[in-house]
This record gives sequence, C-alpha cells and structure tokens, in this order.
Amino acid sequence: MAAPKLSGPVVWLLTDNKPGHKNQLRGLAERLEARAEARLAWIETHKYPVSWARALLGITPAIEHSKPDIIVAAGSQTQKLLLACRKRYDAMTVVLMRPALPFAKPDLSIIPAHDNPPDRPDVLITRGVLNAIKPQEQAVEAQNGLILLGGPSEHYEWDGEAILGQVSTLADEYRDWLWTVTSSRRTPAALLEQLTDIQRNNVTFHHHEKTGPNWLIDTLAETRTTWVSPDSVSMVYEALTAGTSTGLLDLKARNNSRVVRGLESLKADGLVTEWQDRAQLMQAEPGKAPKLWEADRAAEWVIRKFREFHQ
Repeated sequence: MAAPKLSGPVVWLLTDNKPGHKNQLRGLAERLEARAEARLAWIETHKYPVSWARALLGITPAIEHSKPDIIVAAGSQTQKLLLACRKRYDAMTVVLMRPALPFAKPDLSIIPAHDNPPDRPDVLITRGVLNAIKPQEQAVEAQNGLILLGGPSEHYEWDGEAILGQVSTLADEYRDWLWTVTSSRRTPAALLEQLTDIQRNNVTFHHHEKTGPNWLIDTLAETRTTWVSPDSVSMVYEALTAGTSTGLLDLKARNNSRVVRGLESLKADGLVTEWQDRAQLMQAEPGKAPKLWEADRAAEWVIRKFREFHQ
C-alpha cells in the first residue's frame, strides 16, 4: 500500500542559533504549522558552510531533509546558505530582516517598522520583530504582575538604582499583587545582587540564567500586567503579544533612535503606558489590552504569497 501523501509545505528554517533570531523563526514557524500544516526542518547554518562563489552558483552542501517549498532565514550569517539554496531549489525564500545584499534579494521580506522598510508588495511591515509568544486564551483575573528588566543599551541611559526603586514602588503601592521579576543577559551584576536579596513578601526574583526556554511563555500566560524597562524592546512586544496590560519603566532616552521612536509610536497608539500613568494601567480591566499577534499575521501573509507563488 502506498504511503499517504503528506500535507502542508516543507519549510526550512535557516538559523544562526542566536536566541533573538531563533525566537523570530520559531514564532513564524509555529504559526505556519498551525495554519498550513507546515512540515518544519531546522537548519543550523554553521553546519553547512558555503563560500560566496558556491552560493552564487547554487552549490550547497548535502542537507538531509525533504526538498523545501519555503525557506525562511533570520540573521546576516544565514544569507550565503539562503542564496545557495535559492539557486538550487525551486522554493519561495523569506527573510526576517532588511535584506543585506541587493543581488540576493529574497522573494519576501518581513521587516519591523522601526527599520524603515520600503513599502512594496514583497515586504510585510510589522510592529516589532516576530516572537513565539501566543495570546492568552482567557483573561487573567488574578493580580499577577511581571517585571522584565534589561540593562545598559545605546538607546536609553541605564539607571539601576532608579529601576530598583520602581520595582519597590510597584511592590509598595500594590501590596495585594504578586510580583515576579526577571533579568536578562544585559542586567548589571550589581542589580542582580540587589534583586536576589530583595526582602518583600510579594516579590519573587527569577535570575534569567535559571529560567527554562519556555519560562517567559508560561509566565506571561498567567500575567495580568507587565512592566518592562524600555531598553528591552523585544520583551515589550512579547508582553503585548501575550495580551497583558503593558507599561514602560522610566529611563531617559539617549537619542531619538529608531528603537525610541518605535516605543513612542506604541505610546501614541495607546498600546503601552508610561510610568507616571501607572495607576491607570494597574486599574485596567483584565482582558481589555490591545491585541498584537504579528507572527500569526505574518504566517497568514506568507501562506497567501506562497499560493500566489505557485499559481
């Protein structure tokens, strides 16, 4: 008896294994899987080195996966292998960034608005980069608050004492809330030590090195309100995607960079709340936060373009 025909496109995901890039790929891939029964193959590009000459000729190393229908790449280190595969396979190519090389232009590009992408039919402009967070299935009634902390960046003047003070203010002003705090790779050691030693009954600190790969996804699913340091723009979009009411801790912007302008746009559209307006955010009705699920929107767009690609 012949084996049943598999459904859904084969999607190769070219990854440089950088956590941020991998998270973007995962977000899109999971929605392609859900919407189109896509069959996913993760390709770690460091295992398949390609010279520019071979990339231009479409000569790829042997890759033991089913022939791709769609190839998605994130990160500049994936571009040579993407070009080689594009030359060899009759597959639709997608990059989750502004294309680095004009001669290696992909079929589709998914680019966040803060990167000033061109307005073209082959470009999808998103609010922030894609992520693997899913919206909460139901509103969280419990008074669970989450605080996500970054660290020094080129966009905001980091002030660890001010951030610690704002954590304490939330704990003091909202004593009947349970506050979960976590750090990131950029959080300075001094603040990590202070957070580890914090003496408050309604605050629990989780060091980022001691959280698992799904910790943030699981925690956001049970969170009603999230406060994020503005330097951590990816975490801002993750909190918004989960559907939590989202506020920005107070740090001074260094300049009018694309990241700062992106957050100002979120403020202007009522998607995030500033620190001084925290009472308004903390009183927000559960489940009424604006919805933002860019990975799902991107997957829908890619599927539509894929069908047009094969017409």
